[in-house]
Amino acid sequence: MSMIGAIGSGYGAYAGLGVTNRTPAEGSKPILNPNESTNKAPGKLSSPAECETCKNRKYQDGSDEMVSFKSAQHISPQSAASRVRGHEAEHVSNAYKDAAMNNGKVLQASVSIKTAVCPECGRVYVSGGETATKIKYSNEDNPYQKSRKAMDQQGLLGANIDLAG
Repeated sequence: MSMIGAIGSGYGAYAGLGVTNRTPAEGSKPILNPNESTNKAPGKLSSPAECETCKNRKYQDGSDEMVSFKSAQHISPQSAASRVRGHEAEHVSNAYKDAAMNNGKVLQASVSIKTAVCPECGRVYVSGGETATKIKYSNEDNPYQKSRKAMDQQGLLGANIDLAG
């Protein structure tokens, strides 16, 4: 099973980064996420356009496979869904390649996309994804299956004795 997820999505200090279309007289924070709403939800610290947490959110893969996102990378909230789906598709593709190279068959491959709500601005965002695959390998080539058969053989030796002879 593999997973990619958002990391470092804690609150940040407002350092005046980004582009703003408002004058300082309005007393608002700078625009950090262009093309997002400037309306602040009740009980939230900022609007999606001004959210430092969304601006700095990074994604990183936690699997041992060689795929994208091995080092933490920022993905814009607008493109996170498609980028995470594409990343998880890499894991599915790798499962099919592994099965083909090792005399196996992919029995099941599923991808789930996770969402969360930003604690700072209240935006629903893609927080990560998870891929689950099941591969059946041929008994002849699978070293685990060979070991299991050898252990079963040891346990069954002498278990059935015909004393009626």
